[in-house]
Amino acid sequence: MNQGQIIIWCVKLVLGGIAAFLAILLWSKSRNGGWMSLVASVLISYAGIIFNMMTELGIISLNNISVLGIPVIDLCFTAIPSILLIIALILFIKEAS
Repeated sequence: MNQGQIIIWCVKLVLGGIAAFLAILLWSKSRNGGWMSLVASVLISYAGIIFNMMTELGIISLNNISVLGIPVIDLCFTAIPSILLIIALILFIKEAS
């Protein structure tokens, strides 16, 4: 890893950590389905950042099950946050109607 990549990872970890912390605070204050989906999206997204960093550093490897050459775990950390965000937005739209 070069210095630029290290700085990018640090920025992702710090900002993602702040977002995850605030999401957990929101989770404790709201039990609304839309907000819960949004919180879960943020937390899984942060877990994906940590997972990707650990993979880049060689701490863990992706020799697991793959679909079309894409590791399933990597696919999940990519797709699930977006799916949860879509669910949250749909629930917010329903509430606003």
